[in-house]
Amino acid sequence: MPRLFGTDGVRGLANEDLTVELALGLAQAAAVVLGKGQHADGRRASGRRPIAVVARDPRVSGEFLSAAVAAGLASSGVDVYDAGVIPTPAAAFLTADFKADFGVMISASHNPAPDNGIKFFAVGGTKLPDVVEDRIELALGAKKLSPTGVEVGFIRRFADAEDRYVVHLLSTLPHRLDGIHVVLDCANGAAAGVSPQVFTDAGATVTVIGAEPDGYNINDGVGSTHLDNLARAVLEHGADVGIAHDGDADRCLAVDHLGNVVDGDQIMAIIALSMKERGLLKDDTLVATVMSNLGLRVAMEENGITVLQTSVGDRYVLEALNEKSLSLGGEQSGHVIMSEYATTGDGILTGMHLLAEMARTGKSLAELASVMTVYPQIMVNVRGVDHHSLKSSEAIALAVKEAEAELGDTGRVLLRPSGTEPMVRVMVEAADQATADRIAHELADIVLMELKL
Repeated sequence: MPRLFGTDGVRGLANEDLTVELALGLAQAAAVVLGKGQHADGRRASGRRPIAVVARDPRVSGEFLSAAVAAGLASSGVDVYDAGVIPTPAAAFLTADFKADFGVMISASHNPAPDNGIKFFAVGGTKLPDVVEDRIELALGAKKLSPTGVEVGFIRRFADAEDRYVVHLLSTLPHRLDGIHVVLDCANGAAAGVSPQVFTDAGATVTVIGAEPDGYNINDGVGSTHLDNLARAVLEHGADVGIAHDGDADRCLAVDHLGNVVDGDQIMAIIALSMKERGLLKDDTLVATVMSNLGLRVAMEENGITVLQTSVGDRYVLEALNEKSLSLGGEQSGHVIMSEYATTGDGILTGMHLLAEMARTGKSLAELASVMTVYPQIMVNVRGVDHHSLKSSEAIALAVKEAEAELGDTGRVLLRPSGTEPMVRVMVEAADQATADRIAHELADIVLMELKL
């Protein structure tokens, strides 16, 4: 059987893959594994039932799924604090701030509205390691907790959830944002209530788009996966900068005053240089994935910053940050993790600190982003191939070696097998787009020829 948990919790088509029954069962299983009143140091919480924070994004299926999760937890003896619609990083923060035993976020992030997902946070608001997720999956088929009387958990509204998160975000700012006009695209998602309030409270002039969630329009032509509307709005309103979130607001991408996209790599470069200058970048090291643009590594090396590379996925970035006690990491997609303030990617936090650097330096986003030259990059997905045999093909290894020799220090090649389907991703960076395109398609042809099913 395939593993139930993916790279970011359990996700699927709501009411077909992710059913009420599965949500209820996952909650009951999580109560067994996570809800034992244990804190990080192993001490049992004295004299109370376990506590869980539950939150969701605004997609319509989140209503019945969160009801099922809350029912499963309370019926298993867990006290539930329902935070309602808030961003994923807010759920992680509240789990830690409220000293809950664990947290649950119901969201499918940047996926379309019909999808949904359930992910869990451990004590302190951190993501669960694979081994704990596996324990929850095993507990699905085991005996459930069935307390009675005073041992049954309650379900209460977490009345000040949003206010706690807003106060936290504002407390992290090194500079107010007075004088900066920002357009916020909230993806008709979980950021719609919080993000405009925070940026306004921080002193920015705010214009908002994509902030009318109706349960069905999350990520629909708006947000970090659809930046054209944001670019148009920035130009139309003469704004200084645009910030785009995804559905659960754990990502941040930006647009400068000319309408040019500033991606996660460029945002990390800007924040890393700022933190280094202020003595806040631990070990002068930035954590990024192997998919980050070569230009990021070059720019960081030129400024005395080491780039530690991980596998693709924010969980691997988090593991490296935690293992080495580092302060900044992220992905090209806009997951940026500032570990002093957050245990996961936080799109609102990232956007605020990006604007704070504009305020601190008096520079435009375009000027700040110019520190990094973005190398032309192309990704070709080769489908219908035996992706498991990628590493054992001598012909492909030879082709990659020849391509790398041609590119030298002006580019790079990365071939990655898909983790979920018979596909190999071919990524090539080069000094010019034509070279990147040519080499990528030549390699894709060889992969198809050697591995075709």
